[in-house]
Amino acid sequence: MNYGKNYLQTVYEALKASDILQHLDPGMAVAIKPNLVVPKPASYGATTHPEVVEGIIVFLREAGVEKISIIESSWVGASTKDAFEACGYERLSSQYGVALVDLKGSTATQASIEGEKILVCNEALHADFLINVPVLKAHCQTLMTCCMKNLKGCIPDSEKRKFHRKGLHRQVALLNAVLKTGYCIVDGICGDLSFEEGGNPIEANRIIAGANPLLIDSYCAGLIGYTPDEIGYLAIGEELGLGELYSSATRITELNTDEKPIWDAKASKGFESYKRYINEDSACSACYSSLIFALHKMGRRMPSEKIHIGQGFKGKQGAGIGVGNCASGFGKCAPGCPPTAAGIIDMLR
Repeated sequence: MNYGKNYLQTVYEALKASDILQHLDPGMAVAIKPNLVVPKPASYGATTHPEVVEGIIVFLREAGVEKISIIESSWVGASTKDAFEACGYERLSSQYGVALVDLKGSTATQASIEGEKILVCNEALHADFLINVPVLKAHCQTLMTCCMKNLKGCIPDSEKRKFHRKGLHRQVALLNAVLKTGYCIVDGICGDLSFEEGGNPIEANRIIAGANPLLIDSYCAGLIGYTPDEIGYLAIGEELGLGELYSSATRITELNTDEKPIWDAKASKGFESYKRYINEDSACSACYSSLIFALHKMGRRMPSEKIHIGQGFKGKQGAGIGVGNCASGFGKCAPGCPPTAAGIIDMLR
């Protein structure tokens, strides 16, 4: 782990001190997978800083790696191309001659694991070496998102919807059994510890690097106030043999500790109280996040009945309240795929 406000240098130093070169061959085709879930600059706390990826590219080029691409698929309803532009990745592509690959237009291969079939985008599945560059931040459905969940951006939108129908935690763990990460570099600079789409960044200025996504995620869970057993996909990942959870025996190397924050920010767990107002059945993250954010903005003016949301309500009728196109059969509904928080607030008021 390294600390500092010069993000490119902080990442470069972390990689120089790591064991990544033991896993990497210069002739490999390397795919870098950031988190560009929405088209918002990294300062909002939702997306990977371009300087973090730039530090990786500089390190790889120095190590003799020439075949480098940046791959991503933003969440359902968002444009990856818009995210590449808004998040500063067009500059990286131009400056370093690195291809930007929008996985929403990718072909996919069906992989089998534990009796399940998962579609994975070919640019991710067939990369020689996949570098996972998530943001450490909160998530309204899985509590946190980091390395393991970041791979959800490597599957088609249709598969993302299926993940929510079948159970997000198990599907995320299975995806990590199918799609092997070569190395992880976690952007822990200013992740939002309330909402995964950003808006409330918490400055920590740290970079975490290592080879095993399960181990890193279990460590990062503790950094923001969770125990590993609170994050469902971690326990399932351990059962699948994806690695060990963080423990007191895990060796952590820290660099530039004089830059270490003097306080540890923890995830806000207040959004969990909103769940009592929601009847959720297989809701996608973008839709559910909009609803949580809308309820947060409503303050004390909460609805008197539960709000229906998710794919499980497709084709169902009712006199109650619905959110999103899947729940359009209810008497009152904020449409959209996903709906906007502003639209939900207007409907509820």
